[in-house]
Parts: sequence; structure tokens; C-alpha cells
Amino acid sequence: MALTRRQREIYDFICQFVADNGYSPSLEEIGAHFELASVATVHKHIQHLVSKGFLRKAWNRSRSLEPVPEQGSDLPDIPILGTVAAGVPIEAIEDGSESIKVPAQMIGRPGETYALRVRGDSMIEDQICDGDIVIVESRSEARNGDTVVALVGGDQATLKRFYRKGGHVKLVPANSSMAPIEVLATDVLIRGIVRGLVRTY
Repeated sequence: MALTRRQREIYDFICQFVADNGYSPSLEEIGAHFELASVATVHKHIQHLVSKGFLRKAWNRSRSLEPVPEQGSDLPDIPILGTVAAGVPIEAIEDGSESIKVPAQMIGRPGETYALRVRGDSMIEDQICDGDIVIVESRSEARNGDTVVALVGGDQATLKRFYRKGGHVKLVPANSSMAPIEVLATDVLIRGIVRGLVRTY
């Protein structure tokens, strides 16, 4: 599960503090390091790190935070192949120079799962926002209602809900202010089905 920037900073600080001192920092020490006036804010970040599996904590004693480094390092790594439009289709970009670690349950067939950055807001009613990263299983077929990555006209990539009726395909946004894309089925190439979503704050 992805960490926010602040959660990652706090996790790294705790790991370094434990390595240097042999025990974990107090909430007050964490707050002082990050100039956070409220211990409650620090506690909230710690709770998130525990719930995401990056820390273990004995609730009945102090200085009991224990980093769980393998939780992050053992996650599968998949390539980020570029950007997909949640809006007007954009030219498909595939470079694979970046990668991202994701929970194993998001991965479909081994070697056939990849990630794309989302640009646009046509899928916001499905909680897919501009800047998110979608996890995609490579497929050439889709069922009606699937959220797909599709190439329209050969080289324009878009992220939409897929519906086919006869020889026509409707690519439907999850944004009531936008119109669907309706084209001949022969003009649409399915590149994959969305299996998950990663968001950082």
C-alpha cells in the first residue's frame, strides 16, 4: 500500500532513529523533528503506518515502534509505461523507464501487468483522479462495464468504461458533464483492464 510523502518521511526517520539508538523515538521526538506542534497529528501518522503494515506497535508501552522494512521492499515491481487520458484521448506513450511497487493482489497474470499515470478528470465519479496511477492487466478483450485502457484510431490512448453493442463500441466517462466516445468496434483496440489504483498526496 502506498505511503503519502509525509508518512514516508516519518517512516524513514523512525528507521534511522532505531538504527542509531537501538530504540524507537517518542511521539514528541518525532513531532519535534518534523516541527509538528500536535502530538495527535504524529499519532495519526503512526496509526496509518501501522495499518499499512510498515510499523508494529505495542500499545501498552512507550517507545515500542518497530519498523517492518520487508513489507515495502518485497512488494512486486511493475513498469510505469507512460500516461493515459481520463478525458480527450492523447497519444500513447510507452517508455517503461520508471517502475512502482504495488500489492501482489493488484497484479494479474505475471509479466502482463503495468502502470499508467492518469491525466484528466473524466473518471472522477469512479474515484480515478488526475495524477493517480492505475494498475492495468494487459488484455485484448473486455466485458461490458469494465474500465479499460483503449486505443482509439490506432494511437490515441484513453481510460473509460467499455460497452460494446454489435459493431459499435461506446467508451463512457465517469463524469456526468462529459459525453461518451462512440466509434466502430474496428477503431478500438483494448490494451488492458484496470485492476487497481495508487494515489499519493
